[in-house]
Amino acid sequence: MIKRITYREKIVPLWQSAFGDTVEEIEFFLDNARDYKCVGCFNGEELASMLFLVSCELNSKKAEYIYAACTDEKYKKRGFMTELLNYCKNNYKTLCLIPASDTLKEFYNARGIYKRAEISDIVFNQTDEIEEYLLDGYELTEPCALYFER
Repeated sequence: MIKRITYREKIVPLWQSAFGDTVEEIEFFLDNARDYKCVGCFNGEELASMLFLVSCELNSKKAEYIYAACTDEKYKKRGFMTELLNYCKNNYKTLCLIPASDTLKEFYNARGIYKRAEISDIVFNQTDEIEEYLLDGYELTEPCALYFER
């Protein structure tokens, strides 16, 4: 089941285990980012996968930036993130992201998020600190943004 998540007791532990950020870093983002929502894919009452959708513009068009997409270790390779991405593709016109690695670039390409854009084509209405969170942490051979548009 996919639903919007607003309660930190579900978000913080999954984010922390997936990315290794401190509770303070995660809460800084949650307290200071503007115009975002978190959606998750649940297995019963357990949060299996989640991602944030942060409002932005891509090439001067409204879009949702996928951020902090992650899956609980025990649910990996079971299709939860694919289900979550399909939900987003069905409910939002334009999605964009910066994959953290070449392997993740292939993962997103296989799920229909394959159009390429320059990272500089993404514009946020965020503070410099939050924008740094959103644009940091990728290790791509050829840095780029990927997007989906229906």
